[in-house]
Amino acid sequence: MEIQELVYYLAVPRDVVVVSHRNPDGDAVGSTLAIGRLLRKAGHTVHMILPSEFPPFFNWMPDIDRVWIYDIRTEESVKVLQEADLIWMLDFNSLDRIDKLGEEIHHREDARTVLIDHHLDPEPIADLMYTEVAASSTSELVFDFIRDAGWINQIDHEIAISLMTGILTDTGSFKYNTRPELFHKVAELLSFGIDLNDLQIKIFNTLPVKFLRLLGYCLHKRMEILEDYHTGIISLSKEDFVKFDIQRGDTEGIVNYLLMIQQIKFAILITEQPTIIKLSFRSKGDFSVQQFARDNFKGGGHKNASGGATYGTLSKTVKKVKSLLPLYENSLKSA
Repeated sequence: MEIQELVYYLAVPRDVVVVSHRNPDGDAVGSTLAIGRLLRKAGHTVHMILPSEFPPFFNWMPDIDRVWIYDIRTEESVKVLQEADLIWMLDFNSLDRIDKLGEEIHHREDARTVLIDHHLDPEPIADLMYTEVAASSTSELVFDFIRDAGWINQIDHEIAISLMTGILTDTGSFKYNTRPELFHKVAELLSFGIDLNDLQIKIFNTLPVKFLRLLGYCLHKRMEILEDYHTGIISLSKEDFVKFDIQRGDTEGIVNYLLMIQQIKFAILITEQPTIIKLSFRSKGDFSVQQFARDNFKGGGHKNASGGATYGTLSKTVKKVKSLLPLYENSLKSA
């Protein structure tokens, strides 16, 4: 399916479901809200579904109250997916990123499907694949898609804010994943009356006190620096989660603090979940954490920001990570 074929298909009202990935970040939430609002304005019946809850610091976003959480509204979500004419997927490159939602979509062979994403190696899961790994974010690609579809006049203040939120969070407030053309698009979005200072405050400066306490604990008690490998590791146990009442989204961004250290090129956050060990990888320079995650922890993502998971204990996972570092010593030194 080409873009103009989709535009023609959407010339009459359709039932559309918009979905993004589990543990949604600002890009997932922002791109979902933008596409959802755009399609509603065009007269379509739209349901926005996320597999799991989003961090509470996105509660201020336009239309966030319209988002369904699959884990909470499972039966209703399945029903609308079964009845959808079009399923619009955002910010993931394979159906396993959305867990049981992916199974429901896989069974809907009669529904039209669209994917907009900027991750590496997207699987052929949609009729229309709109992907670009060089893009800063899926929200940037949504802006490109809107322009290519001839819908640019449909962008309003709320859509612009949602897209800017996705761009700001995925670039770390323009610290990485930027290209000259991105700033041209940002300038266009700002023309819709966005107060960039206020938006930055809402996204980055509304943290609860417990986050700063947790951050201090991580840096003082749970940080380990492996200078020979230019690597920093922070690990959090189940007991830490209980002690600090860590909820979804509370550890967001902690791994990035390791990269503030001059000699650190590879940052790792390892968290012990109820049934799985999750790993977040960040890097600076040419060291590919995407390859590290893919080769060792069945993960993936971007060159400088990826994630993975494994089973077992926290201590064994930390030991495994350390045992792998000598294999990447030359890459880390030259990065």
